[in-house]
Amino acid sequence: MSAADYLGLYAEGWTKGDADTILKAVSDDYIFDDPNAGKIAKSDFAAYLSGMKENVRSLRGGNLPDPYMAITEVITQEEEGVLTAWCWWAVPGTEIQGSGLIKVGAEGVHSEVVTYYTNLPG
Repeated sequence: MSAADYLGLYAEGWTKGDADTILKAVSDDYIFDDPNAGKIAKSDFAAYLSGMKENVRSLRGGNLPDPYMAITEVITQEEEGVLTAWCWWAVPGTEIQGSGLIKVGAEGVHSEVVTYYTNLPG
């Protein structure tokens, strides 16, 4: 698969909220960096996503949105064998939204760093 193919599979997994699909797109050294949960290794990702989905269920009265996540404003740049993607993501029916910075190589998605769009306290 090409880096672009891995990125497409990764995005598909997020829109479906499907950890198995996401994990098919990632490399062995994958790290998901969430400022609320810290750095999540590939081996811990399915548990992380399950916890995130429980939070979404609690915000939505027990159900998950379909699609689970909307991904828009995708911008990509390829340089020296690394595909970098920036995107805006949102969980429909909640206030949860933010930006993602994704790095993809020949082995799959190596990392994603997410930020949350929120008001500062005070």
